[in-house]
Amino acid sequence: MTTLTLFPTEAIHEEAIFPQTRYQGSKSKIIDWIWSHVSKLNFSTCLDAFGGTGTVAYKFKKEGKQVIYNDILVFNYLIGLALIENDSERLSQSDIEWILTDHGTNYPSFIQDTFPDIYFTDEENAWLDRTVTNINKFENTFKNAIAYFALIQACVIKRPYNLFHRKNLYVRTADVERSFGNKTTWDRTFSEYFLKFANQANQAIFNNGRRNSAICMDVFDAPDNVDLVYIDTPYISAAGTGVDYHGFYHFLEGLTQYSDWNKSIDYQSKHKRLVPKKNIWNDKNQIAEGFDRLFCKFHKSQIVVSYRSDGIPSETELVNLLKKYKKTVEVHHFGEYKYVLSKNSKSKEILLVAP
Repeated sequence: MTTLTLFPTEAIHEEAIFPQTRYQGSKSKIIDWIWSHVSKLNFSTCLDAFGGTGTVAYKFKKEGKQVIYNDILVFNYLIGLALIENDSERLSQSDIEWILTDHGTNYPSFIQDTFPDIYFTDEENAWLDRTVTNINKFENTFKNAIAYFALIQACVIKRPYNLFHRKNLYVRTADVERSFGNKTTWDRTFSEYFLKFANQANQAIFNNGRRNSAICMDVFDAPDNVDLVYIDTPYISAAGTGVDYHGFYHFLEGLTQYSDWNKSIDYQSKHKRLVPKKNIWNDKNQIAEGFDRLFCKFHKSQIVVSYRSDGIPSETELVNLLKKYKKTVEVHHFGEYKYVLSKNSKSKEILLVAP
């Protein structure tokens, strides 16, 4: 077994490093640019309303703010629980070894039975059934969340495109010459990756002297008594195509509700997705109304919005919606950043700042 380097519970602020992530839409590469504009604002408490990877919430925590991380997806919420709310708990070497050990019990085979030849090999599916069962034995909330973080990251890195949007295990297993992808990365074992990401999570945990929290709520139900709210909704392109995180990462969401997963699957779909949910943030006809409701809800807070310059609503429309509730709106562009799967070289990252 690979040796895990553990970090002391009292790890100082500067030692904490945010883990690697391969999630679509992550702000990890532009977080310093975002902070360069947000840092000029006067605030102590903040809400990351669409927390996702936790990149922005983690930066705010590093800067000494009291942070509320929110995301409606449970697997993301567990990331917030592990890295934002948690300020000292870590997985020990013995914890990890226990998680990765076959204890000889009668393990369930739900993933093996439901997802053969879809995302992972038969052997990998059996590993997942066993490992998620072991993780769910942990009664410590934060250790459970850290373990799920490591499991989720391991699942993502072993997937072509890092997504679960189609049945395409063959991309990994086909004996063909490859012009893209990294078969070596895909074929490393789950146990190796679990160790790697558990180690990264342990290194990321620190106490900033504030009582931070993670919640799993619809954004319209999230608390609004904060000095600043950061809003990074799913993006809808000018062509009207939305980013469906529920659809892209349904397998990860299923893992977090393992015992009831069967009740939420769309068995008519080839890739056994979860039953789709209506979401105004993926609807080109409703998203502008959604932003308006959101800006109204948080009109007493300073509002910071991340979006794309070519999206629906347009940059001008977003500015005008904000000006209904705010006297001034600053617009900042980051022109050189391009998302990995995006083919649109003209789209720019925009940041709207409304004190």
